[in-house]
Amino acid sequence: MSGKREIDQLSGVDTTGHEWDGIKELNNPLPRWWLWTLYATIVWALGYIVVFPALPGISSATRGVWEWSSRADVRQEMALVAQDRQALDDKIATLDINAILADQDLRGFAVSAGASAFKVYCSQCHGSGAQGGPGFPNLNDDSWLWGGKPEQILQTIAHGVRDTTSTETRDSLMPSFGKDGILTAEQVTQATNYVLQLGGLEHDTAAVAAGTAVYADNCAACHGDKGEGNQDLGAPQLNDAIWFYGNSEQQIAAQVRQPKHGMMPAWQARLGESKVKQLAAYVLSLGGGQ
Repeated sequence: MSGKREIDQLSGVDTTGHEWDGIKELNNPLPRWWLWTLYATIVWALGYIVVFPALPGISSATRGVWEWSSRADVRQEMALVAQDRQALDDKIATLDINAILADQDLRGFAVSAGASAFKVYCSQCHGSGAQGGPGFPNLNDDSWLWGGKPEQILQTIAHGVRDTTSTETRDSLMPSFGKDGILTAEQVTQATNYVLQLGGLEHDTAAVAAGTAVYADNCAACHGDKGEGNQDLGAPQLNDAIWFYGNSEQQIAAQVRQPKHGMMPAWQARLGESKVKQLAAYVLSLGGGQ
């Protein structure tokens, strides 16, 4: 550090005077290509600051000569997407559900849009995979209370079930056979065992014999003589393995005594003609339906 040049004996190069643990730093100049690259990046950075938004402020940033914005680009792209989507929405709104399903492009769009809408409006009750749950139908199978044809599914989605806001809502009520005294406690037990027998479940044979007449007089008009159900009335099938509120003797008896009646919202007034058709297309794409 005395100002006197010190030459490294091995390399013959000046040292900088810096030394760590006996290791001295050689005063080798940087390669020209490296220096020019550094200068070029500095010029590039200065040019970027001038041309593009770069320097942050309190509430905004410098706009740059070009006033370019990635957010503006995204907004423009989204506006174009919305414009294209609106054209498809408008077309779907005017077409019959079967015509939509017959058009490959429209069906693909409707199913995709319907899947998104299902997650927002339907999954809370029917499950994220439409598998349903106690009191909420499974939409993946072929058992439908009100019919599984495209127009029937659309009707149910559009106008709901027992929704008083729609004059076209699906509506049916099962009598409270036990609570209202239509059947005695013994007759409820007999009818319950007859239903268990229809579903191929464990039952009391003696109670079934008495329950045959009870069922014929009080239940067959809606559920059918053999428990086949009636989609016009929303009466469930009783001779399969699908049970809305459970298939134990206690659960079936509770439904006979004082039935539960679910309610599904009428979605057309809330979502519009196009969206309910998209939901119907998605539900049909799950593999169920008729």
